[in-house]
Amino acid sequence: MRAFEFLKITYDGGGVADVKLSRAPANAVNEAMYEELHTLFSRPDQIGDGLQVIVLSAEGKHFCAGNDLDEFQTLTPENGDERMRKARTAFFAIQDCPVPVIGAVHGVALGTGLTIAACCDFLVAARDARFGLPELTVGVLGGARHLARLAPQALVRRMFFTGESIRADQLAEATGAIVVCDPQELLEKAHSLAKRIASFSPTAVRLAKEVLNRIETMELKAGYEHEQGYTVRMSGHPDSKEAVSAFREKRVPVYQPLR
Repeated sequence: MRAFEFLKITYDGGGVADVKLSRAPANAVNEAMYEELHTLFSRPDQIGDGLQVIVLSAEGKHFCAGNDLDEFQTLTPENGDERMRKARTAFFAIQDCPVPVIGAVHGVALGTGLTIAACCDFLVAARDARFGLPELTVGVLGGARHLARLAPQALVRRMFFTGESIRADQLAEATGAIVVCDPQELLEKAHSLAKRIASFSPTAVRLAKEVLNRIETMELKAGYEHEQGYTVRMSGHPDSKEAVSAFREKRVPVYQPLR
Protein backbone atom coordinates (compact mmCIF):
# COMPACT_ATOMS: atom_id res chain seq x y z
CA MET A 1 0.00 0.00 0.00
CA ARG A 2 1.27 3.47 -0.87
CA ALA A 3 2.15 5.90 1.91
CA PHE A 4 -0.38 8.62 2.69
CA GLU A 5 0.47 12.04 4.08
CA PHE A 6 -2.92 13.00 5.48
CA LEU A 7 -4.50 9.62 6.31
CA LYS A 8 -3.34 7.34 9.13
CA ILE A 9 -4.28 3.69 8.63
CA THR A 10 -4.23 0.90 11.21
CA TYR A 11 -5.20 -2.67 10.41
CA ASP A 12 -4.38 -5.88 12.28
CA GLY A 13 -6.00 -8.26 9.79
CA GLY A 14 -9.12 -8.80 11.90
CA GLY A 15 -11.59 -7.34 9.42
CA VAL A 16 -11.90 -3.81 10.87
CA ALA A 17 -9.52 -1.06 9.74
CA ASP A 18 -9.08 2.38 11.31
CA VAL A 19 -8.58 5.33 8.97
CA LYS A 20 -7.92 8.69 10.61
CA LEU A 21 -7.96 12.11 8.98
CA SER A 22 -4.63 13.68 9.90
CA ARG A 23 -3.99 17.25 8.80
CA ALA A 24 -3.36 19.59 11.71
CA PRO A 25 -4.73 21.71 13.16
CA ALA A 26 -8.36 20.87 12.33
CA ASN A 27 -8.17 18.40 9.41
CA ALA A 28 -9.25 20.98 6.83
CA VAL A 29 -9.14 19.25 3.45
CA ASN A 30 -6.91 20.44 0.61
CA GLU A 31 -6.55 19.11 -2.93
CA ALA A 32 -3.88 16.59 -1.99
CA MET A 33 -6.04 15.22 0.83
CA TYR A 34 -9.02 14.87 -1.52
CA GLU A 35 -6.82 12.82 -3.84
CA GLU A 36 -5.70 10.59 -0.96
CA LEU A 37 -9.29 9.97 0.12
CA HIS A 38 -10.20 8.97 -3.42
CA THR A 39 -7.16 6.70 -3.77
CA LEU A 40 -7.81 4.85 -0.53
CA PHE A 41 -11.58 4.49 -0.51
CA SER A 42 -11.92 3.58 -4.19
CA ARG A 43 -9.54 0.62 -3.60
CA PRO A 44 -9.89 -0.28 0.09
CA ASP A 45 -8.51 -3.82 -0.30
CA GLN A 46 -5.05 -2.29 -0.54
CA ILE A 47 -5.33 -1.92 3.25
CA GLY A 48 -5.01 -5.68 3.71
CA ASP A 49 -6.56 -9.10 3.25
CA GLY A 50 -9.90 -9.86 4.86
CA LEU A 51 -11.02 -6.24 5.16
CA GLN A 52 -14.70 -6.05 6.12
CA VAL A 53 -15.35 -2.60 7.63
CA ILE A 54 -13.62 0.78 7.88
CA VAL A 55 -13.99 3.10 10.88
CA LEU A 56 -13.29 6.65 9.68
CA SER A 57 -12.31 9.04 12.47
CA ALA A 58 -9.83 11.87 12.93
CA GLU A 59 -6.82 12.98 14.95
CA GLY A 60 -6.82 16.18 17.00
CA LYS A 61 -9.66 18.19 18.52
CA HIS A 62 -12.00 18.04 15.51
CA PHE A 63 -13.21 15.54 12.92
CA CYS A 64 -12.94 18.07 10.07
CA ALA A 65 -13.42 21.83 10.12
CA GLY A 66 -14.11 22.00 6.37
CA ASN A 67 -12.23 22.82 3.22
CA ASP A 68 -8.84 24.55 3.25
CA LEU A 69 -9.83 28.24 3.13
CA ASP A 70 -6.54 29.22 1.47
CA GLU A 71 -7.59 27.16 -1.53
CA PHE A 72 -11.01 28.84 -1.58
CA GLN A 73 -9.16 32.15 -1.93
CA THR A 74 -7.64 30.95 -5.20
CA LEU A 75 -10.81 29.32 -6.57
CA THR A 76 -11.94 30.81 -9.91
CA PRO A 77 -14.41 29.91 -12.66
CA GLU A 78 -11.37 28.80 -14.69
CA ASN A 79 -9.96 26.30 -12.17
CA GLY A 80 -13.18 25.58 -10.26
CA ASP A 81 -14.51 22.68 -12.32
CA GLU A 82 -11.36 20.60 -11.84
CA ARG A 83 -11.19 21.35 -8.12
CA MET A 84 -14.85 20.47 -7.66
CA ARG A 85 -14.26 17.21 -9.55
CA LYS A 86 -11.50 16.23 -7.09
CA ALA A 87 -13.77 16.91 -4.13
CA ARG A 88 -16.64 15.04 -5.76
CA THR A 89 -14.61 11.94 -6.55
CA ALA A 90 -13.31 11.83 -2.96
CA PHE A 91 -16.81 12.03 -1.48
CA PHE A 92 -18.22 9.48 -3.91
CA ALA A 93 -15.32 7.09 -3.21
CA ILE A 94 -16.32 7.01 0.47
CA GLN A 95 -19.99 6.56 -0.36
CA ASP A 96 -19.30 3.89 -2.99
CA CYS A 97 -16.59 2.11 -0.99
CA PRO A 98 -17.12 -1.67 -1.43
CA VAL A 99 -17.10 -2.20 2.35
CA PRO A 100 -19.20 -0.37 4.95
CA VAL A 101 -17.71 2.83 6.36
CA ILE A 102 -18.66 3.91 9.89
CA GLY A 103 -17.93 7.55 10.63
CA ALA A 104 -16.77 8.32 14.20
CA VAL A 105 -17.20 12.06 14.70
CA HIS A 106 -15.91 14.29 17.49
CA GLY A 107 -15.41 18.04 17.73
CA VAL A 108 -16.81 19.70 14.62
CA ALA A 109 -17.81 18.36 11.22
CA LEU A 110 -18.37 21.48 9.13
CA GLY A 111 -18.85 21.91 5.38
CA THR A 112 -16.57 19.36 3.79
CA GLY A 113 -16.37 17.62 7.18
CA LEU A 114 -20.15 17.20 7.29
CA THR A 115 -20.12 15.95 3.71
CA ILE A 116 -17.45 13.35 4.47
CA ALA A 117 -19.48 12.22 7.48
CA ALA A 118 -22.68 12.02 5.43
CA CYS A 119 -20.94 9.84 2.84
CA CYS A 120 -20.37 7.17 5.51
CA ASP A 121 -22.93 4.39 5.84
CA PHE A 122 -23.85 5.60 9.31
CA LEU A 123 -22.32 7.63 12.12
CA VAL A 124 -21.28 7.30 15.72
CA ALA A 125 -20.86 10.75 17.21
CA ALA A 126 -19.79 12.21 20.52
CA ARG A 127 -22.81 13.79 22.15
CA ASP A 128 -21.21 17.25 22.00
CA ALA A 129 -19.94 16.97 18.41
CA ARG A 130 -21.29 19.69 16.13
CA PHE A 131 -22.43 19.48 12.50
CA GLY A 132 -22.87 22.46 10.22
CA LEU A 133 -22.81 23.90 6.71
CA PRO A 134 -21.24 27.37 6.96
CA GLU A 135 -20.89 27.60 3.18
CA LEU A 136 -22.69 30.92 2.82
CA THR A 137 -20.43 32.49 5.45
CA VAL A 138 -17.40 31.88 3.18
CA GLY A 139 -19.13 32.62 -0.12
CA VAL A 140 -19.51 29.11 -1.52
CA LEU A 141 -22.24 26.51 -1.98
CA GLY A 142 -22.42 22.75 -1.54
CA GLY A 143 -23.11 20.00 0.99
CA ALA A 144 -26.87 20.38 1.26
CA ARG A 145 -27.59 17.31 -0.86
CA HIS A 146 -25.37 15.18 1.38
CA LEU A 147 -26.91 16.58 4.56
CA ALA A 148 -30.26 15.42 3.15
CA ARG A 149 -29.03 11.85 3.75
CA LEU A 150 -29.08 12.67 7.47
CA ALA A 151 -31.82 15.24 7.99
CA PRO A 152 -35.25 16.26 6.66
CA GLN A 153 -35.40 18.96 4.03
CA ALA A 154 -36.62 21.73 6.34
CA LEU A 155 -33.67 21.18 8.69
CA VAL A 156 -31.28 21.06 5.73
CA ARG A 157 -32.55 24.45 4.59
CA ARG A 158 -32.38 25.96 8.07
CA MET A 159 -28.79 24.80 8.57
CA PHE A 160 -27.75 25.91 5.08
CA PHE A 161 -29.34 29.35 5.11
CA THR A 162 -28.26 30.22 8.66
CA GLY A 163 -24.85 28.51 8.61
CA GLU A 164 -25.45 27.57 12.24
CA SER A 165 -24.17 24.24 13.54
CA ILE A 166 -26.16 21.86 15.74
CA ARG A 167 -25.09 19.26 18.27
CA ALA A 168 -24.98 15.57 17.42
CA ASP A 169 -27.75 14.76 19.88
CA GLN A 170 -29.99 17.36 18.22
CA LEU A 171 -29.26 15.99 14.75
CA ALA A 172 -29.82 12.45 16.02
CA GLU A 173 -33.39 13.40 16.93
CA ALA A 174 -34.04 14.01 13.22
CA THR A 175 -32.35 10.86 11.89
CA GLY A 176 -31.63 7.25 12.75
CA ALA A 177 -28.25 7.44 11.01
CA ILE A 178 -26.38 8.68 14.09
CA VAL A 179 -25.56 6.71 17.23
CA VAL A 180 -24.80 9.21 19.99
CA CYS A 181 -22.45 8.39 22.84
CA ASP A 182 -20.24 10.05 25.43
CA PRO A 183 -16.99 11.43 23.94
CA GLN A 184 -14.75 8.94 25.75
CA GLU A 185 -16.76 6.03 24.33
CA LEU A 186 -16.62 7.14 20.68
CA LEU A 187 -14.12 4.71 19.14
CA GLU A 188 -15.15 1.85 21.43
CA LYS A 189 -18.77 2.19 20.28
CA ALA A 190 -17.78 2.52 16.60
CA HIS A 191 -15.61 -0.59 16.85
CA SER A 192 -18.30 -2.65 18.55
CA LEU A 193 -20.65 -1.94 15.64
CA ALA A 194 -17.88 -2.53 13.09
CA LYS A 195 -17.03 -5.92 14.65
CA ARG A 196 -20.68 -6.97 14.46
CA ILE A 197 -20.71 -6.20 10.74
CA ALA A 198 -17.37 -7.99 10.30
CA SER A 199 -18.87 -11.14 11.83
CA PHE A 200 -21.16 -11.62 8.83
CA SER A 201 -20.33 -13.22 5.47
CA PRO A 202 -17.71 -11.08 3.65
CA THR A 203 -19.51 -11.71 0.38
CA ALA A 204 -22.92 -10.80 1.78
CA VAL A 205 -21.61 -7.59 3.35
CA ARG A 206 -20.13 -6.37 0.07
CA LEU A 207 -23.27 -7.25 -1.86
CA ALA A 208 -25.32 -5.43 0.78
CA LYS A 209 -23.21 -2.28 0.38
CA GLU A 210 -23.60 -2.50 -3.40
CA VAL A 211 -27.37 -2.95 -3.32
CA LEU A 212 -27.93 -0.22 -0.68
CA ASN A 213 -26.09 2.30 -2.85
CA ARG A 214 -28.10 1.32 -5.91
CA ILE A 215 -31.56 1.42 -4.34
CA GLU A 216 -31.09 4.70 -2.46
CA THR A 217 -32.55 6.77 -5.28
CA MET A 218 -35.05 4.19 -6.59
CA GLU A 219 -38.77 4.26 -5.91
CA LEU A 220 -40.02 1.59 -3.51
CA LYS A 221 -41.29 -1.12 -5.87
CA ALA A 222 -38.34 -0.99 -8.25
CA GLY A 223 -35.91 -0.85 -5.34
CA TYR A 224 -37.40 -3.86 -3.61
CA GLU A 225 -37.38 -5.88 -6.83
CA HIS A 226 -33.72 -4.97 -7.24
CA GLU A 227 -33.01 -6.18 -3.68
CA GLN A 228 -34.78 -9.46 -4.38
CA GLY A 229 -32.43 -10.06 -7.30
CA TYR A 230 -29.51 -9.88 -4.89
CA THR A 231 -31.25 -12.38 -2.58
CA VAL A 232 -31.46 -14.82 -5.49
CA ARG A 233 -27.83 -14.13 -6.37
CA MET A 234 -26.67 -14.74 -2.78
CA SER A 235 -28.68 -17.95 -2.51
CA GLY A 236 -26.16 -19.67 -4.77
CA HIS A 237 -23.26 -18.87 -2.43
CA PRO A 238 -22.24 -21.39 0.31
CA ASP A 239 -22.36 -18.64 2.96
CA SER A 240 -26.12 -18.33 2.51
CA LYS A 241 -26.76 -21.92 3.57
CA GLU A 242 -24.06 -21.74 6.25
CA ALA A 243 -25.78 -18.75 7.89
CA VAL A 244 -29.07 -20.65 8.14
CA SER A 245 -27.41 -23.84 9.38
CA ALA A 246 -25.42 -22.00 12.05
CA PHE A 247 -28.53 -20.17 13.25
CA ARG A 248 -30.48 -23.42 13.58
CA GLU A 249 -27.59 -25.23 15.25
CA LYS A 250 -26.88 -22.30 17.59
CA ARG A 251 -23.20 -22.10 16.66
CA VAL A 252 -20.82 -19.52 15.22
CA PRO A 253 -20.95 -19.61 11.40
CA VAL A 254 -17.82 -20.35 9.37
CA TYR A 255 -17.91 -18.22 6.23
CA GLN A 256 -15.91 -18.51 3.05
CA PRO A 257 -13.11 -15.98 2.42
CA LEU A 258 -13.94 -13.27 -0.09
CA ARG A 259 -13.10 -14.39 -3.61
